[in-house]
Amino acid sequence: MRILVTGAGGQIGLALVPALQAQGHEVLATDIQPLAFSGPTQCLDVTNVPAVRALLESWRPDAVYHLAAFLSARSEKEPRAGWRLNFEAFWELLEACVTYGVKQVFWASSIAAFGPHTPRHHTPQYAPMDPIGLYGIAKLTAERLSEYFFLHYSLDVRSLRFPGVVGPGHLPQGGTTDFAVHMFYAAKKEKRYCCYLLPHTRLPMIYLSDAIRAILELMEAPAERLTVRSAYNIQGLSFSPAELVAHIQRRVPDFVCTYEPDFRQRLAESWPESLDDSYARREWGWQPHYDLPALVESMWQALEPLS
Repeated sequence: MRILVTGAGGQIGLALVPALQAQGHEVLATDIQPLAFSGPTQCLDVTNVPAVRALLESWRPDAVYHLAAFLSARSEKEPRAGWRLNFEAFWELLEACVTYGVKQVFWASSIAAFGPHTPRHHTPQYAPMDPIGLYGIAKLTAERLSEYFFLHYSLDVRSLRFPGVVGPGHLPQGGTTDFAVHMFYAAKKEKRYCCYLLPHTRLPMIYLSDAIRAILELMEAPAERLTVRSAYNIQGLSFSPAELVAHIQRRVPDFVCTYEPDFRQRLAESWPESLDDSYARREWGWQPHYDLPALVESMWQALEPLS
């Protein structure tokens, strides 16, 4: 397949592009910043509608993997820019995909689409959703738009509600769950970390290789088996900053974590602690491979060169 990836320079994109190439696909990786992949790359601002349409017309991809986004913290600091990127650009992209005959679209939704009235434990696939952050509002709206384009234009749009993604190779910026990556690097380099969430704030997480596998498995699933055209819940594991600290201290006994919660604490408290992903398990065989000990071990091995 010919595949276009937007936002390929982000945490997920850096791992997804090689995974798609390994499957034999011809991948054009794009980002607003220059990229360094083995295959073709191009700078692309997805809010530039004429540029997006021109690229789709010339590249003619079979599938688009749309990852370009402002994350939760950055969206709160730049709400208008966040809305433009996270929703308006997505709408324009879907319209262009219909125009230029794209067969499949993947995009990344988020647990930020849930809100304070959503059940926090084993959050069901279909639940009250009243996000309080601009990022979550945009993601929820994009979920409804995805289903609209499937129902009205037969565009095969698929999505996952990602929990916090943890993995090596990229320091994510602008998200509420970023502490789960930053803490490892801090433990390796300074043996100190100041966390912006309170110690017992539990959130759903997923290891990066599980996240990439989930994308690939969802996109390979037969369309007739899929009933969710908004975004699927996927559960990897759940942990708090304090739980992660305890595991890291088994490797770095003198690692110290302090806590100075900021505006992200309120966002985190409105999100689920765990997700019911039974739809994903039943309809396309989702099954996570990493629990917390396995995640910590894999991260620690990946960051060994920093020691």
